[in-house]
Amino acid sequence: MLTGGEPTLRADLEDITARLGALPGLRDLGITSNGIVLAKKLPALRAAGLTAVNISLDSLVPAKFELLTRRQGHDRVLASIDAALALGYAPVKLNCVIMRGVNDDELLDFVALTKDRNINVRFIEYMPFDGNAWAAQKMVPYAEMRGVVVQAHPGMARLDDLPDEVAKNFRLPGHVGSVSFITSMSSHFCAGCSRLRLLADGALKVCLFATAETSLRDPLRAGADDAALAEVVGAAVARKKLAHDGVPTAQLVRKSNRAMIRIGG
Repeated sequence: MLTGGEPTLRADLEDITARLGALPGLRDLGITSNGIVLAKKLPALRAAGLTAVNISLDSLVPAKFELLTRRQGHDRVLASIDAALALGYAPVKLNCVIMRGVNDDELLDFVALTKDRNINVRFIEYMPFDGNAWAAQKMVPYAEMRGVVVQAHPGMARLDDLPDEVAKNFRLPGHVGSVSFITSMSSHFCAGCSRLRLLADGALKVCLFATAETSLRDPLRAGADDAALAEVVGAAVARKKLAHDGVPTAQLVRKSNRAMIRIGG
């Protein structure tokens, strides 16, 4: 998954996508984007081998969108969703961080997007990271979000998730798309999580909340071959803690960590 920051800011994104897409054994190559300029880049990225699209969108209200993102462009994000659907991406995933008193009143509006289009709306629990003005009272737990959706759509049914799936996925009767919940705070999925993050500075992060990181840049610059790098990665994974970097969920707010924009979604 190509993420950021914002990957579409890279002038060489198409070249990076093509080079990654040509790697032997790579089955999927996706992007997580804010969607501001994605629409005009998607045809070339599709041709270069991009197979999946995640778009971050926390509000369907233009004024609220501008307040949250500090930029205009709500209409361009919606255009990127339409462009991804038109190019055949199925589903198009929408990442939505739900915050009490901010956008929790839009849950059912987001669900409505899945009625006639193959969109997977992924409701994400608010998490503590450096610089995101964390406040515990803003976190809306999975059970509460699910309850709101079930009350409006009592036939919502759980799908069979893969063992390493990080989301709880649901189908709604009569809906083309689907709804998911990422429950990092209230019901962690650490035992099955297989996600690794390679950051822009060459650091490998084996857990979103981990403060310890492993440099791949340094051994690469020292001439390490693929076998040596595989040993470094394997050792980092072996050190991964059971859950949340070994810290109780309630104490995550006191952990020092990078800002999410520097980690990548």
